[in-house]
Amino acid sequence: MDSIKSWFKALSEREQIMVLSAAVVAVVGIFYIALWQPLNQSIETQRAAVQSDKALLTWVQEQSSRAIVLRQSASQTSFTGSLTQVVNQTTRGANIPVARMQPQGDELIVSIDQVEFNELIQWLATLEKRGVRIVQSDVSEVDTKGFVQVRRLQLGK
Repeated sequence: MDSIKSWFKALSEREQIMVLSAAVVAVVGIFYIALWQPLNQSIETQRAAVQSDKALLTWVQEQSSRAIVLRQSASQTSFTGSLTQVVNQTTRGANIPVARMQPQGDELIVSIDQVEFNELIQWLATLEKRGVRIVQSDVSEVDTKGFVQVRRLQLGK
């Protein structure tokens, strides 16, 4: 440290000012590059994530309200008849290609390879209006935007 002080004092006044100016610029540059810029980028990323999460929350709340309304408006009478027949009729009417149907006691397990999400929701609403219960569902997204795969949809009376 003493050698640096002696080197600095050996410089002319003009050179000392230049060295001090360069040191200040270097410190400010390092502060900006090492701290300020990454923090600002992180803050912007987090703001975008919060906005995305808010939009998702709003959508989920709307869909939740819609599901409650659909359940309340659904027929309260229990379903009588063949589940297979009702599923065949409603899927034909909605143009939904069923990959597999497997009866399991009083219930029916349905698989659909690829279907537009909105069409699936409308079809499920139609089934509920007819008194069919949705016991369990396993739905996943596919590569095509707006489409889903129904791995397992368990329907009951």
